[in-house]
Amino acid sequence: MEQNNKTPNAVVETFADDMAEVLENDKEGLVKKIIEGAEAQEAEKKNLSPESKKNKIFMIASIALLSLAAGTLAFFILTRGPKTVSVEKQFTPIIFNDKTSFIEISGLKKDEIEQLVLNKVNSTGVKNMGVEGIYPTINKQIAGLRGFLVLIKSSFAPSKEEVLVSDNFLIGVVNVGADPEKANRPGFFMLIKTRSIPDIFEAMRAWESKMFFDLRGFLGVDLNSETTYLLTKDFEDNIVENKNARLLYDNNKKLVLMYVFTDDNSVVITNSEEAAHEIMLRLASKKTKQ
Repeated sequence: MEQNNKTPNAVVETFADDMAEVLENDKEGLVKKIIEGAEAQEAEKKNLSPESKKNKIFMIASIALLSLAAGTLAFFILTRGPKTVSVEKQFTPIIFNDKTSFIEISGLKKDEIEQLVLNKVNSTGVKNMGVEGIYPTINKQIAGLRGFLVLIKSSFAPSKEEVLVSDNFLIGVVNVGADPEKANRPGFFMLIKTRSIPDIFEAMRAWESKMFFDLRGFLGVDLNSETTYLLTKDFEDNIVENKNARLLYDNNKKLVLMYVFTDDNSVVITNSEEAAHEIMLRLASKKTKQ
């Protein structure tokens, strides 16, 4: 019995001694492995840590890219605003035209523009009392009144406000020449739109002293010893188609030029009473349709 009680203790002691011997014999290798493991863990911690050099670079680069993206987005929002598409103004004739012509006048001199228009006036093929609208264009865009006046070096100075005097105007010809008795009167006209007569009245009166000089080329009137007196001749009050008008006559009482306040919003300049009559009819017709 005593022998059996001692056996387990002997086994335990032997196992412990063996383990101690193994650890003692392999002491150097085990310690080395423990140290290497600890170093590996420390290195991994450093790589994962935000304090590591590599991570700092990545963080700085990311912040810079995010800032750049935010700045770019803010720039487009603040400076560009919503994206819009420009739309050209719709072309709407002031009156009905039987024929429409376009002439490019950019870069041309005053006399060249006059000749182009006069050629259209003299060669119009519209029917008797028909209207051909002649639209000057600048770089393929229909010229406004003010741009046209600049190119023909006119002294007419309408209000700068388009609300008062529209930039939409019309020049053209009424074919009164289809009647043999009126062959020498081509029926040139200029139609100007205004908010009201008082908005343009003073400018028209001021233009009278230079109106013939500015428009004579479109009328086909040359300056010579027989016509120079017209440069200083006064316009006269008159009534045309029951409308207030100002007329310039030559010394034989033949009409040279006139302008008529055709309605509350329109002024027609022409060298023909028949042309004025036709333009007024078409203005009234358009208002009736509206």
